[in-house]
Amino acid sequence: MSNHPVQTVSTSNDKYKVILAVVAVISGVAAFYILANQAGWVRVIALLVGLFAAVGLLATSDLGRDFVNFAKESVRETKKVVWPTRKEAGQITAVVFGFVLIMAIFLWGTDKFLEFLLYDVVLGWKK
Repeated sequence: MSNHPVQTVSTSNDKYKVILAVVAVISGVAAFYILANQAGWVRVIALLVGLFAAVGLLATSDLGRDFVNFAKESVRETKKVVWPTRKEAGQITAVVFGFVLIMAIFLWGTDKFLEFLLYDVVLGWKK
């Protein structure tokens, strides 16, 4: 017997919910532009109705529930992170800038040395 998890294909109802959610968003945006001669608040309400309908439809689908679970897990994992103090962050930043400065000087020096070696010694070109 295998212990591999079985991934199920979402039902056709979930596919229809996602399609209807996309249609709701498109309808809300279309209503916003169709109602161009109406007051601004009417247009915004039409847009929000379409967006909320889409969110409601997606929230009831497997895809929406999976996304909500993922978001909750992400927040939970973020709370576990040990963030550095202001002093530690400043020290780490100083080390990074110092390293970048040393590498820049090293690469500049290497470039100048190779330039001297190639142009002056090998090719005999004098500037």
